[in-house]
Amino acid sequence: MRGYFGIGIWGGNKPMNAGNLFRTAHAFGAGFVFTIAADYSVARARSDTSLAPRNVPWYDLASLDDLRLPHGCDLVGVELTPDAVELPSFPHPLAAAYLLGPERGALPPDLLARCRHVVKIPTAFSLNVATAGAIVLYDRVRTLGRFGERPVASRARPVPPPPHVHGGPIRRRKR
Repeated sequence: MRGYFGIGIWGGNKPMNAGNLFRTAHAFGAGFVFTIAADYSVARARSDTSLAPRNVPWYDLASLDDLRLPHGCDLVGVELTPDAVELPSFPHPLAAAYLLGPERGALPPDLLARCRHVVKIPTAFSLNVATAGAIVLYDRVRTLGRFGERPVASRARPVPPPPHVHGGPIRRRKR
């Protein structure tokens, strides 16, 4: 899969759920994980059996002002707002940092304003932060990974992905 991604949480107050989110991110191949103004410690997050912050770069940021993303990396807020794009229709950027809010709250307006995209999972109500993060990351892998088309009929066999074709050299300058 081309590109990279990171995932983080703003203001989380349940280390176990953040640990679960980071373990899931590690399993999906995250390039980094982060917290912003969150109460998180690796020792208290007993749900992270992969010890993601020891195996994936982890940034513990005190405030939104400390957030610095690599050039070309889009900040994607995950929040139930009326104008958010529904996740099944969202074209994931190749370089993305996904940001989720706390368990009992929402991403603040100033943080949402910094997001290049805001997506929502089409559910009737808010989900657990680790569950929401897992759904977003699965959707990213499903849409950006090399998988065959999913069959429509329940008994049909999956279509294998097409073979990768290498083209000729790309000349950027005319000779």
